Formats: sequence, C-alpha cells, structure tokens
Amino acid sequence: MAVSSCSLSWTSPCVSHKLNLPHSNHLPRITSTSHSNNVSCATETTSSEESHSQRRLLLLGIGAITANLQPTRLLFAEEIPDRYRAFVDYSDGYSYVYPSDWKEFDFRAHDSAFKDRYLQLQNVRVRFLPTEKKDIRDMGPIEEVVPNLVKHKYSTPTQISTIYDMQEKNIDGKHYYTFEYVLTSPNFSSASFTTVAIGNGRYYTLIVGANERRWKRVRNQLKVVADSFRLLDI
Repeated sequence: MAVSSCSLSWTSPCVSHKLNLPHSNHLPRITSTSHSNNVSCATETTSSEESHSQRRLLLLGIGAITANLQPTRLLFAEEIPDRYRAFVDYSDGYSYVYPSDWKEFDFRAHDSAFKDRYLQLQNVRVRFLPTEKKDIRDMGPIEEVVPNLVKHKYSTPTQISTIYDMQEKNIDGKHYYTFEYVLTSPNFSSASFTTVAIGNGRYYTLIVGANERRWKRVRNQLKVVADSFRLLDI
C-alpha cells in the first residue's frame, strides 16, 4: 500500500554549558544546535515494520531533547524576576540572576562578572577555589566565618569594615552564608552583599556591590542578586 513516509536522521543536540537567559513568564527555552537533524519525506511503498521503526526513531529523538531540557526546567521552576537575566554555568556548577541592563565584563581572577553600563563600581562577580571541605558550615559558624572574611579577606589595613547583616540559608540541602557590609577608606566607601557556599569540591564566592552613596537606592535590587546564587551539581 502506498503511503507518505518520512526517513529521519537524528543526532542528539549539543546544549551550551553556559546560558544567559532573560526574564520570562514561562520556563526558558534552551537554544541548541545539532550536527545532523535532517528529515526527508517521499511517497513510497513501505511495510508496517518500517513504519514502526521510523516512529520509534522519532520518539527516541524527542526523548533526547526532553532529557537535555530537564535540568533547565528544574532550575527555573520559579520565574526569573522582572528586569533581571539569569546566568547559568553548568560546567562550573553555579547560577545567579543580575539586572537585565548590565553587561558582561572581565574581572581579574573571576569566572564571571557583570556591571552597570554607566556605573562600573556597581557590579557582580563570581569566583571559586578548590577545597576539600564539603559544606560552608565546615568552615565554622556564620558568626565566626563572616567577620574573619570581611576583616582579613575583603578589606585592606587602611579600611574600616562594618557588618550590617548575616543570613544562613539551606536550599535543597545546600548551605549558603549571605552578609552585608561596608568598607570605608579615607577617600572612598563601598557597600556589598557577599554569598559564599561550598560544593563540587569548590569554595564559591559571589560579591555584588556599589558605591556607598548609592547604596540606599540600589540595595534591594542587589540583594536579589545575592540571594539568587545557587550551586548546581556537576
């Protein structure tokens, strides 16, 4: 019996390990590329066995797409906030959101960074270092860890550091320390939120900050960035 049939050639799509996704009311879609994804159709005589085989190939292809989309669907079960974009790094195991009008830039010794288009001191950056620790709490309680970091890691001998808030969060079994502080120099002061976490054999640090004179205006906006940092299993 003559029927219209399709022959399908399929290669699993390659999904980028780093995604930069805009705000959306729906789950974001991955932009994927495929080395081979060709469908040719013709009217020919075919057996029921051939038809069954072709349907099976099509289903396998659809399954491959679904499998690649699943991590992003799970990650963005919640909507990306309005006026923010999401940065997702599957290779290095982390994600966060940042204001949608910021642009990417190179920040020395950091894995990713974005800044305000006009105010360069208003920015977010992420870095990580190898560690044998399994959880941020292995470094000690937040009341001890944060003052030590701010005084000895983030400030210089000529700066006065002031910590305003410290928060510990447990999200999906992973722990995060987020804290707010100001560093005051003789001629300049900056304010920041920092989130630190440990996973994947790495110690991650996200810092988002601005000039202290603008802090009251941008604090709530930047707090969204600090609170959005998530570890991804790699």
